[in-house]
Amino acid sequence: MTTSRRAAASLMAGALAVSMIAAASAVVALAPHAPLIAEARAAETAPAAIGNPSDTRPDIVKRGEYLARAGDCVACHTAPRGKLFGGGLAMETPFGTLYSPNISPDAQYGIGTWSEEAFFTMMRTGRTPDGKLLYPAMPIAQYTKVTREDSNAIFAYLKTVPPVRQPNHKHTLRFPFNQRKLLYGWRTLYFREGEFQPDPTKSVEWNRGAYLVEGLGHCTMCHTKINMLGGSSQSEQFAGGLIPVQNWYAPSLTSDKDGGLGDWTIKDIVDLLQAGISDRGAVYGPMAEVTYHSLQYMTDADVKAMAAYLKTLPDNDRGRKSGPSAPTSTNVFALGEKLYADKCALCHGAKGEGQLQHYPPLAGNQSIEMDSAVNPIRIVLNGGFPPGTMRNPEPYGMPPFGQELNDTDAAAVVTYIRTAWGNHGKPVTAREVNELRKAPLH
Repeated sequence: MTTSRRAAASLMAGALAVSMIAAASAVVALAPHAPLIAEARAAETAPAAIGNPSDTRPDIVKRGEYLARAGDCVACHTAPRGKLFGGGLAMETPFGTLYSPNISPDAQYGIGTWSEEAFFTMMRTGRTPDGKLLYPAMPIAQYTKVTREDSNAIFAYLKTVPPVRQPNHKHTLRFPFNQRKLLYGWRTLYFREGEFQPDPTKSVEWNRGAYLVEGLGHCTMCHTKINMLGGSSQSEQFAGGLIPVQNWYAPSLTSDKDGGLGDWTIKDIVDLLQAGISDRGAVYGPMAEVTYHSLQYMTDADVKAMAAYLKTLPDNDRGRKSGPSAPTSTNVFALGEKLYADKCALCHGAKGEGQLQHYPPLAGNQSIEMDSAVNPIRIVLNGGFPPGTMRNPEPYGMPPFGQELNDTDAAAVVTYIRTAWGNHGKPVTAREVNELRKAPLH
């Protein structure tokens, strides 16, 4: 599951929950506290659909294709085995299903009648040409930061792809969650319209990285905890959080926080983003798809700029664990040690040292030590592959052990790797394993 698809479920889970509160109260005045975006009422505020044509010069189109990759547009707007940008991707939420729209240049179902101005207005304001405000599954709070020049280039590229004559699916949200007119408040609380403003005290490289991470890359949609209103606190930006429905944990990107990047080198970050593997570990699950669809195609300079920016993210809750790990039952530790020696040590080393770069180290691995044990449990149960990328075309995979290990055994081996070799993780229980074993795969 890619960034936008994961974030869709995450945002919708919180957003729709609040819509239930608003509906249950039967007071329209509570609508400002609802986190889905409602339809616009004033048609005069909608941009004209037909207007100036896009600039289709080859260099502009090529740049637009690159920027569309940076925004990972294909991930949400192309269904499995579907045609490019034809939409129809189902995004499951606890309250129903959202379907991504057709953004091919088809005149009837896509954006074929849109003008450059209408497309830019959608990017900047989150409003379609017919006046509807978009659901926050679309990263409008991030895309609003995109410059007019970049928006025009993306539009120029989209106008050159083959049109897909495919009707848009209607969202199947249960009542009252399908009543968007109740839900004006999300924008008031969490949407700040406006282009990215460079920081004059920072370098050109830093500002480029900030623009990509905060804008097209929309990294905060997954790497920031979503609150009960379907939004996120500014103080918790990039501090990590569990992605509802998808059952993956997006780690902190702040400098010192749990799973952060404070002691990573720029090369480590670049390698992980662009190749999918580095000396510090590999990407699996949802992030693997982000690297596959988007980050591997970005230039070295842009990925390095993103890394430079990420390295400077402040930690507002400092104090990555440095003390001893939580107490672990002697029997559990012994069982985990035995299972690790039998099933894991061949690749990851007897002391968790790994075999760089294909078999990540487990000793001192922040993704193993994080407060949340969701990711290591999922990987032990279900296995996984880093993405096949231009820099790593034949990735080495992690086999699944869910069929070999019962809940107690899986909990023991995960506990062992989280607490052995000086790791500071917490033990996990068989119940935690069982809950993730029953969870759907994404």
